[in-house]
Amino acid sequence: MNAPRRPPTTVAATFSDAPSESGQPVDVATGRDGPILFTLAALQFIGIVDFMIVMPLGPQLLADLGINAQQFSWVVSAYTLAAGVAGFLAAPWLDRVPRKTAYLVFSLGMLAGTAACGLAGSYPLLLVARCVTGGFGGVLGGLALAIVADVFPAERRGRATAMLMLAFAVASVAGVPLGIALGTRLGWQAPFFALTALGLPLVGLAAWSLPPLAAHVDGTRRPLVAYLLDTLVVPAHRRAFALIALLMVGAFAVIPFISTALVTNVGVTQAQLPLVFIAGGILTLVSTPLIGRLVDRCGALRVFFGIVPLSAGMMLVVTHLPAVGIAGAAPVVGVLMATNAGRMVSAMSLITASIEPRRRGSFMSVNSAVQHVASGLGAMVGGLIVTGNAGEPLRNFGTVGIFAAGATIASLWLAGRIRPAPPAACLSRIPQSQ
Repeated sequence: MNAPRRPPTTVAATFSDAPSESGQPVDVATGRDGPILFTLAALQFIGIVDFMIVMPLGPQLLADLGINAQQFSWVVSAYTLAAGVAGFLAAPWLDRVPRKTAYLVFSLGMLAGTAACGLAGSYPLLLVARCVTGGFGGVLGGLALAIVADVFPAERRGRATAMLMLAFAVASVAGVPLGIALGTRLGWQAPFFALTALGLPLVGLAAWSLPPLAAHVDGTRRPLVAYLLDTLVVPAHRRAFALIALLMVGAFAVIPFISTALVTNVGVTQAQLPLVFIAGGILTLVSTPLIGRLVDRCGALRVFFGIVPLSAGMMLVVTHLPAVGIAGAAPVVGVLMATNAGRMVSAMSLITASIEPRRRGSFMSVNSAVQHVASGLGAMVGGLIVTGNAGEPLRNFGTVGIFAAGATIASLWLAGRIRPAPPAACLSRIPQSQ
Protein backbone atom coordinates (compact mmCIF):
# COMPACT_ATOMS: atom_id res chain seq x y z
CA MET A 1 0.00 0.00 0.00
CA ASN A 2 1.20 3.48 -0.78
CA ALA A 3 0.07 5.19 2.39
CA PRO A 4 0.84 8.89 2.74
CA ARG A 5 4.11 9.43 4.55
CA ARG A 6 2.77 12.35 6.62
CA PRO A 7 -0.93 11.92 7.34
CA PRO A 8 -2.37 15.35 8.07
CA THR A 9 -4.20 14.06 11.14
CA THR A 10 -1.02 13.06 12.97
CA VAL A 11 0.71 16.42 13.08
CA ALA A 12 -0.88 19.57 14.42
CA ALA A 13 -0.76 22.42 11.94
CA THR A 14 1.67 25.00 13.19
CA PHE A 15 3.72 27.71 11.57
CA SER A 16 6.54 25.25 10.90
CA ASP A 17 4.16 22.97 9.02
CA ALA A 18 3.11 25.72 6.63
CA PRO A 19 2.72 24.62 3.01
CA SER A 20 5.15 25.63 0.35
CA GLU A 21 4.29 27.84 -2.60
CA SER A 22 3.13 24.73 -4.42
CA GLY A 23 0.59 24.05 -1.70
CA GLN A 24 2.41 21.01 -0.29
CA PRO A 25 4.53 20.79 2.85
CA VAL A 26 8.16 21.57 2.15
CA ASP A 27 10.03 18.27 2.42
CA VAL A 28 13.74 17.68 2.18
CA ALA A 29 13.37 14.52 0.12
CA THR A 30 14.58 16.53 -2.87
CA GLY A 31 18.23 15.53 -2.81
CA ARG A 32 19.22 18.75 -1.05
CA ASP A 33 18.59 17.88 2.58
CA GLY A 34 22.29 17.16 3.08
CA PRO A 35 23.51 20.46 1.59
CA ILE A 36 20.85 22.41 3.48
CA LEU A 37 21.84 20.93 6.85
CA PHE A 38 25.54 21.25 6.09
CA THR A 39 25.18 24.90 5.07
CA LEU A 40 23.13 25.87 8.11
CA ALA A 41 25.40 24.01 10.53
CA ALA A 42 28.61 25.30 8.91
CA LEU A 43 27.49 28.93 8.98
CA GLN A 44 26.30 28.39 12.54
CA PHE A 45 29.79 27.12 13.34
CA ILE A 46 31.38 30.22 11.80
CA GLY A 47 29.03 32.53 13.70
CA ILE A 48 29.77 30.81 17.01
CA VAL A 49 33.53 30.88 16.47
CA ASP A 50 33.30 34.54 15.47
CA PHE A 51 31.51 35.32 18.72
CA MET A 52 33.70 33.14 20.95
CA ILE A 53 37.12 33.89 19.49
CA VAL A 54 37.28 37.41 20.89
CA MET A 55 37.34 36.13 24.48
CA PRO A 56 40.48 33.95 24.29
CA LEU A 57 42.16 36.67 22.22
CA GLY A 58 41.69 39.01 25.19
CA PRO A 59 45.36 39.07 26.30
CA GLN A 60 46.49 39.99 22.77
CA LEU A 61 43.82 42.64 22.35
CA LEU A 62 44.71 44.24 25.68
CA ALA A 63 48.37 44.41 24.69
CA ASP A 64 48.03 45.35 21.00
CA LEU A 65 45.26 47.94 21.34
CA GLY A 66 46.41 49.23 24.73
CA ILE A 67 43.06 48.71 26.43
CA ASN A 68 42.14 47.59 29.95
CA ALA A 69 39.76 44.94 31.26
CA GLN A 70 36.78 47.29 31.35
CA GLN A 71 37.29 48.31 27.72
CA PHE A 72 37.68 44.68 26.73
CA SER A 73 34.32 43.91 28.34
CA TRP A 74 32.78 46.45 25.95
CA VAL A 75 34.35 44.63 22.99
CA VAL A 76 32.52 41.49 24.11
CA SER A 77 29.34 43.34 25.00
CA ALA A 78 29.19 45.23 21.70
CA TYR A 79 28.43 42.01 19.81
CA THR A 80 25.75 40.78 22.20
CA LEU A 81 24.03 44.14 22.68
CA ALA A 82 23.91 44.77 18.91
CA ALA A 83 22.55 41.26 18.40
CA GLY A 84 19.85 41.92 20.98
CA VAL A 85 18.72 45.14 19.35
CA ALA A 86 18.78 43.52 15.92
CA GLY A 87 16.69 40.61 17.17
CA PHE A 88 13.90 42.96 18.22
CA LEU A 89 14.05 45.10 15.09
CA ALA A 90 14.37 42.23 12.61
CA ALA A 91 11.46 40.18 13.92
CA PRO A 92 8.67 41.92 11.91
CA TRP A 93 10.85 42.10 8.80
CA LEU A 94 11.60 38.39 8.93
CA ASP A 95 7.87 37.67 8.73
CA ARG A 96 7.54 39.73 5.53
CA VAL A 97 10.26 38.27 3.29
CA PRO A 98 11.20 34.74 2.19
CA ARG A 99 13.45 32.91 4.65
CA LYS A 100 16.09 32.34 1.98
CA THR A 101 16.36 36.05 1.20
CA ALA A 102 16.68 36.93 4.87
CA TYR A 103 19.25 34.21 5.48
CA LEU A 104 21.48 35.34 2.61
CA VAL A 105 21.29 39.00 3.65
CA PHE A 106 22.17 38.32 7.28
CA SER A 107 24.93 35.85 6.34
CA LEU A 108 26.64 38.40 4.09
CA GLY A 109 26.23 41.09 6.73
CA MET A 110 27.83 38.88 9.37
CA LEU A 111 30.80 38.09 7.13
CA ALA A 112 31.25 41.76 6.26
CA GLY A 113 31.41 42.57 9.97
CA THR A 114 33.87 39.70 10.54
CA ALA A 115 36.18 41.05 7.85
CA ALA A 116 35.88 44.53 9.36
CA CYS A 117 37.03 43.13 12.72
CA GLY A 118 40.23 41.92 11.09
CA LEU A 119 40.78 45.30 9.46
CA ALA A 120 40.13 47.29 12.64
CA GLY A 121 43.31 48.93 13.86
CA SER A 122 41.97 50.72 16.91
CA TYR A 123 39.63 50.19 19.83
CA PRO A 124 36.77 52.39 18.45
CA LEU A 125 36.89 50.71 15.03
CA LEU A 126 36.84 47.27 16.62
CA LEU A 127 33.79 48.25 18.67
CA VAL A 128 31.96 49.35 15.52
CA ALA A 129 32.96 46.18 13.68
CA ARG A 130 31.73 43.99 16.55
CA CYS A 131 28.40 45.83 16.50
CA VAL A 132 28.01 45.14 12.76
CA THR A 133 28.94 41.48 13.21
CA GLY A 134 26.57 41.06 16.15
CA GLY A 135 23.72 42.88 14.45
CA PHE A 136 23.71 40.43 11.56
CA GLY A 137 25.20 37.30 13.14
CA GLY A 138 23.01 37.40 16.22
CA VAL A 139 19.87 36.90 14.13
CA LEU A 140 21.26 33.97 12.11
CA GLY A 141 20.90 31.37 14.88
CA GLY A 142 17.16 31.84 15.31
CA LEU A 143 16.69 32.15 11.54
CA ALA A 144 18.46 28.83 11.00
CA LEU A 145 16.11 27.15 13.49
CA ALA A 146 13.13 28.67 11.68
CA ILE A 147 14.41 27.29 8.36
CA VAL A 148 14.83 23.82 9.87
CA ALA A 149 11.25 23.99 11.16
CA ASP A 150 9.99 25.11 7.73
CA VAL A 151 11.93 22.57 5.68
CA PHE A 152 12.04 19.37 7.72
CA PRO A 153 8.91 17.37 8.61
CA ALA A 154 8.19 16.87 12.29
CA GLU A 155 9.53 13.33 12.43
CA ARG A 156 12.97 14.48 11.17
CA ARG A 157 13.13 17.91 12.76
CA GLY A 158 14.74 16.82 16.02
CA ARG A 159 17.80 15.32 14.37
CA ALA A 160 18.18 18.35 12.12
CA THR A 161 17.99 20.69 15.10
CA ALA A 162 20.58 18.58 16.94
CA MET A 163 23.00 19.12 14.05
CA LEU A 164 22.75 22.88 14.58
CA MET A 165 23.25 22.54 18.32
CA LEU A 166 26.45 20.54 17.84
CA ALA A 167 28.03 23.57 16.17
CA PHE A 168 28.87 24.98 19.61
CA ALA A 169 30.76 21.88 20.70
CA VAL A 170 32.60 21.60 17.38
CA ALA A 171 33.50 25.28 17.62
CA SER A 172 34.92 24.67 21.09
CA VAL A 173 36.89 21.58 20.05
CA ALA A 174 38.20 22.76 16.67
CA GLY A 175 37.22 26.29 15.72
CA VAL A 176 38.33 28.27 18.75
CA PRO A 177 41.61 26.36 19.31
CA LEU A 178 42.54 26.79 15.64
CA GLY A 179 41.60 30.45 15.86
CA ILE A 180 43.77 30.91 18.93
CA ALA A 181 46.66 29.18 17.17
CA LEU A 182 46.25 31.46 14.15
CA GLY A 183 46.03 34.52 16.38
CA THR A 184 49.12 33.51 18.32
CA ARG A 185 51.25 32.96 15.19
CA LEU A 186 49.89 35.54 12.75
CA GLY A 187 48.23 38.15 14.97
CA TRP A 188 44.75 38.47 16.42
CA GLN A 189 43.36 39.67 13.07
CA ALA A 190 44.10 36.35 11.30
CA PRO A 191 41.12 34.35 12.70
CA PHE A 192 38.65 36.93 11.40
CA PHE A 193 40.10 36.82 7.88
CA ALA A 194 40.06 33.00 7.96
CA LEU A 195 36.39 32.92 9.02
CA THR A 196 35.47 35.35 6.24
CA ALA A 197 37.25 33.22 3.64
CA LEU A 198 35.50 30.07 4.87
CA GLY A 199 32.08 31.71 5.02
CA LEU A 200 31.80 33.19 1.54
CA PRO A 201 31.59 29.84 -0.30
CA LEU A 202 28.99 28.70 2.22
CA VAL A 203 26.77 31.66 1.34
CA GLY A 204 26.98 30.54 -2.28
CA LEU A 205 26.00 27.02 -1.23
CA ALA A 206 23.05 28.47 0.70
CA ALA A 207 21.91 30.39 -2.37
CA TRP A 208 21.89 27.11 -4.34
CA SER A 209 20.50 24.69 -1.77
CA LEU A 210 17.82 26.60 0.13
CA PRO A 211 14.26 26.70 -1.25
CA PRO A 212 12.55 30.13 -1.27
CA LEU A 213 10.51 29.38 1.90
CA ALA A 214 7.97 32.11 1.30
CA ALA A 215 4.77 30.39 2.49
CA HIS A 216 4.66 32.51 5.66
CA VAL A 217 4.61 35.80 3.70
CA ASP A 218 0.97 36.92 3.78
CA GLY A 219 1.33 40.65 3.18
CA THR A 220 0.33 41.59 6.74
CA ARG A 221 1.95 44.83 7.90
CA ARG A 222 1.89 44.90 11.69
CA PRO A 223 3.58 47.78 13.52
CA LEU A 224 6.76 46.86 15.36
CA VAL A 225 5.40 48.01 18.72
CA ALA A 226 2.23 45.96 18.33
CA TYR A 227 4.25 42.92 17.30
CA LEU A 228 6.52 43.16 20.32
CA LEU A 229 3.64 43.76 22.73
CA ASP A 230 1.81 40.69 21.44
CA THR A 231 4.86 38.63 22.34
CA LEU A 232 5.83 40.31 25.59
CA VAL A 233 2.45 40.43 27.33
CA VAL A 234 1.95 36.64 27.49
CA PRO A 235 2.75 35.56 31.10
CA ALA A 236 4.44 32.32 29.99
CA HIS A 237 6.70 34.34 27.71
CA ARG A 238 7.68 36.78 30.44
CA ARG A 239 8.64 33.96 32.79
CA ALA A 240 10.69 32.28 30.07
CA PHE A 241 12.44 35.52 29.16
CA ALA A 242 13.31 36.16 32.80
CA LEU A 243 14.75 32.66 33.22
CA ILE A 244 16.92 32.93 30.11
CA ALA A 245 18.06 36.44 31.03
CA LEU A 246 19.17 35.35 34.49
CA LEU A 247 21.09 32.38 33.12
CA MET A 248 22.85 34.53 30.50
CA VAL A 249 23.76 37.32 32.93
CA GLY A 250 25.29 34.81 35.32
CA ALA A 251 27.25 32.96 32.66
CA PHE A 252 28.61 35.97 30.79
CA ALA A 253 29.70 37.81 33.89
CA VAL A 254 32.38 35.09 34.06
CA ILE A 255 32.98 33.66 30.56
CA PRO A 256 34.59 36.69 28.82
CA PHE A 257 37.34 36.91 31.46
CA ILE A 258 38.24 33.22 31.81
CA SER A 259 41.04 33.27 29.23
CA THR A 260 42.61 36.42 30.64
CA ALA A 261 42.38 35.03 34.19
CA LEU A 262 43.93 31.73 33.13
CA VAL A 263 46.92 33.53 31.63
CA THR A 264 47.45 36.20 34.30
CA ASN A 265 46.26 34.40 37.46
CA VAL A 266 46.41 30.64 36.93
CA GLY A 267 49.69 30.20 35.05
CA VAL A 268 48.33 28.97 31.71
CA THR A 269 50.31 30.22 28.71
CA GLN A 270 48.66 31.63 25.61
CA ALA A 271 49.96 28.66 23.64
CA GLN A 272 48.18 26.32 26.08
CA LEU A 273 44.80 28.09 25.90
CA PRO A 274 43.55 25.93 22.99
CA LEU A 275 43.89 22.85 25.20
CA VAL A 276 41.41 24.34 27.65
CA PHE A 277 38.78 24.82 24.93
CA ILE A 278 39.48 21.40 23.44
CA ALA A 279 38.87 19.79 26.85
CA GLY A 280 35.65 21.75 27.29
CA GLY A 281 34.46 20.98 23.77
CA ILE A 282 35.08 17.25 24.15
CA LEU A 283 33.22 17.15 27.45
CA THR A 284 30.36 19.12 25.89
CA LEU A 285 30.20 16.77 22.89
CA VAL A 286 29.89 13.82 25.24
CA SER A 287 27.64 15.34 27.90
CA THR A 288 25.09 17.22 25.77
CA PRO A 289 23.49 14.10 24.20
CA LEU A 290 23.44 12.47 27.64
CA ILE A 291 21.66 15.49 29.11
CA GLY A 292 19.16 15.33 26.27
CA ARG A 293 18.39 11.69 27.06
CA LEU A 294 18.02 12.52 30.76
CA VAL A 295 15.56 15.29 29.88
CA ASP A 296 13.48 12.86 27.83
CA ARG A 297 13.58 10.25 30.57
CA CYS A 298 13.35 12.28 33.79
CA GLY A 299 11.83 15.59 32.71
CA ALA A 300 13.44 18.95 31.95
CA LEU A 301 12.69 20.54 35.32
CA ARG A 302 14.23 17.70 37.34
CA VAL A 303 17.39 17.74 35.21
CA PHE A 304 17.59 21.53 35.47
CA PHE A 305 17.34 21.34 39.26
CA GLY A 306 20.16 18.80 39.28
CA ILE A 307 22.62 20.52 36.96
CA VAL A 308 22.22 24.18 37.96
CA PRO A 309 23.81 23.81 41.44
CA LEU A 310 26.75 22.00 39.81
CA SER A 311 27.12 24.82 37.28
CA ALA A 312 27.04 27.45 40.03
CA GLY A 313 29.64 25.53 42.03
CA MET A 314 31.97 25.31 39.02
CA MET A 315 31.69 29.09 38.54
CA LEU A 316 32.98 29.56 42.08
CA VAL A 317 35.80 27.09 41.51
CA VAL A 318 36.95 28.61 38.21
CA THR A 319 36.90 32.19 39.49
CA HIS A 320 38.91 31.27 42.59
CA LEU A 321 41.55 29.10 40.92
CA PRO A 322 45.10 29.56 42.25
CA ALA A 323 48.21 29.16 40.07
CA VAL A 324 47.62 25.49 39.18
CA GLY A 325 48.70 25.64 35.53
CA ILE A 326 47.16 23.84 32.58
CA ALA A 327 46.81 20.50 34.39
CA GLY A 328 44.41 21.95 36.93
CA ALA A 329 42.72 24.54 34.74
CA ALA A 330 41.72 22.44 31.71
CA PRO A 331 39.48 19.89 33.50
CA VAL A 332 37.88 22.51 35.75
CA VAL A 333 37.03 24.91 32.92
CA GLY A 334 35.93 21.93 30.80
CA VAL A 335 33.41 20.84 33.42
CA LEU A 336 32.11 24.42 33.66
CA MET A 337 31.56 24.53 29.88
CA ALA A 338 29.80 21.17 29.92
CA THR A 339 27.49 22.10 32.81
CA ASN A 340 26.66 25.44 31.20
CA ALA A 341 25.69 23.66 27.98
CA GLY A 342 23.68 21.09 29.94
CA ARG A 343 21.68 23.67 31.84
CA MET A 344 20.78 25.37 28.54
CA VAL A 345 19.57 22.08 27.04
CA SER A 346 17.27 21.48 29.99
CA ALA A 347 16.21 25.14 30.20
CA MET A 348 15.28 25.37 26.51
CA SER A 349 13.41 22.06 26.70
CA LEU A 350 11.47 23.39 29.66
CA ILE A 351 10.76 26.73 27.99
CA THR A 352 9.79 25.32 24.59
CA ALA A 353 7.16 23.11 26.18
CA SER A 354 5.62 26.16 27.86
CA ILE A 355 5.08 28.14 24.63
CA GLU A 356 2.08 27.61 22.39
CA PRO A 357 3.22 26.31 18.98
CA ARG A 358 1.37 29.09 17.17
CA ARG A 359 3.40 31.66 19.11
CA ARG A 360 6.82 30.02 18.93
CA GLY A 361 7.99 31.95 15.88
CA SER A 362 7.69 35.37 17.46
CA PHE A 363 8.81 34.04 20.83
CA MET A 364 12.06 32.56 19.45
CA SER A 365 12.95 35.81 17.73
CA VAL A 366 12.50 37.89 20.86
CA ASN A 367 14.06 35.18 23.02
CA SER A 368 17.21 35.33 20.89
CA ALA A 369 17.33 39.09 21.45
CA VAL A 370 16.86 38.64 25.19
CA GLN A 371 19.74 36.14 25.30
CA HIS A 372 22.12 38.51 23.56
CA VAL A 373 21.14 41.57 25.58
CA ALA A 374 21.45 39.63 28.83
CA SER A 375 24.83 38.25 27.75
CA GLY A 376 26.04 41.77 27.06
CA LEU A 377 24.75 43.00 30.40
CA GLY A 378 26.50 40.13 32.16
CA ALA A 379 29.80 41.01 30.50
CA MET A 380 29.31 44.64 31.47
CA VAL A 381 28.66 43.71 35.11
CA GLY A 382 31.78 41.56 35.13
CA GLY A 383 33.76 44.39 33.58
CA LEU A 384 32.63 46.79 36.29
CA ILE A 385 33.82 44.42 39.01
CA VAL A 386 37.16 43.13 37.70
CA THR A 387 40.24 45.32 37.39
CA GLY A 388 43.61 44.86 35.73
CA ASN A 389 45.60 46.24 32.84
CA ALA A 390 47.56 44.33 30.21
CA GLY A 391 50.03 41.92 31.82
CA GLU A 392 48.65 42.43 35.34
CA PRO A 393 46.77 39.82 37.37
CA LEU A 394 42.99 40.03 37.05
CA ARG A 395 41.62 41.25 40.37
CA ASN A 396 38.15 40.75 41.90
CA PHE A 397 37.42 37.79 39.62
CA GLY A 398 36.30 35.82 42.67
CA THR A 399 33.68 38.48 43.39
CA VAL A 400 32.38 38.06 39.85
CA GLY A 401 32.09 34.33 40.50
CA ILE A 402 30.01 34.89 43.63
CA PHE A 403 27.66 37.18 41.69
CA ALA A 404 27.37 34.68 38.81
CA ALA A 405 26.74 31.73 41.13
CA GLY A 406 24.03 33.69 42.97
CA ALA A 407 22.27 34.58 39.72
CA THR A 408 22.47 30.97 38.58
CA ILE A 409 20.99 29.60 41.81
CA ALA A 410 18.21 32.21 41.64
CA SER A 411 17.16 30.74 38.29
CA LEU A 412 15.88 27.66 40.14
CA TRP A 413 12.98 29.69 41.53
CA LEU A 414 12.06 31.00 38.08
CA ALA A 415 12.30 27.53 36.53
CA GLY A 416 9.87 26.22 39.14
CA ARG A 417 7.27 28.70 37.86
CA ILE A 418 7.45 27.49 34.25
CA ARG A 419 4.40 25.41 33.31
CA PRO A 420 3.70 23.35 30.16
CA ALA A 421 1.35 24.89 27.63
CA PRO A 422 -2.23 23.60 27.92
CA PRO A 423 -2.93 20.61 25.65
CA ALA A 424 -5.62 22.60 23.85
CA ALA A 425 -3.10 25.29 23.04
CA CYS A 426 -0.69 22.71 21.59
CA LEU A 427 -3.36 21.70 19.07
CA SER A 428 -4.29 25.20 18.01
CA ARG A 429 -3.73 26.37 14.50
CA ILE A 430 -2.21 29.59 13.35
CA PRO A 431 -4.86 32.14 12.46
CA GLN A 432 -4.91 33.11 8.83
CA SER A 433 -5.00 36.81 9.63
CA GLN A 434 -4.28 38.92 12.65
